[in-house]
Amino acid sequence: MIQDYLNSVDKFIIIGDRVLVKPREMETHTKSGLVLPATVKEKEEIQSGYIIKTGPGYPIPSAEADEPWKAETNPTKYMGMQAREGDLAIFLKSQAHEIEFENEKFLIIPHAAILLLIRDDHELE
Repeated sequence: MIQDYLNSVDKFIIIGDRVLVKPREMETHTKSGLVLPATVKEKEEIQSGYIIKTGPGYPIPSAEADEPWKAETNPTKYMGMQAREGDLAIFLKSQAHEIEFENEKFLIIPHAAILLLIRDDHELE
């Protein structure tokens, strides 16, 4: 399922500490079988979705003094993020920005809005 989305968004370049998420459809029924109206889903403060792509991370400022006449010697360095492609992310809905690409909805969220990551492999880094 996720691989289909990866193929269509390969040319996306995610900037900085942001992640591209394919939102999961919310449940429309409770465990007891009650149907939830759309207004209930809209009021939810958190949302979940699969991470499709991640940016390089948080930019680290250079220790060198920037002089306009100097040639740039060090490329920008980034501090990596915990989120990885394929993770299921639980995040704050209020900080998500929705986009549509090829009739599919995606969300761009800052890494700081992610509350929880669920990963299939349980490797500790």
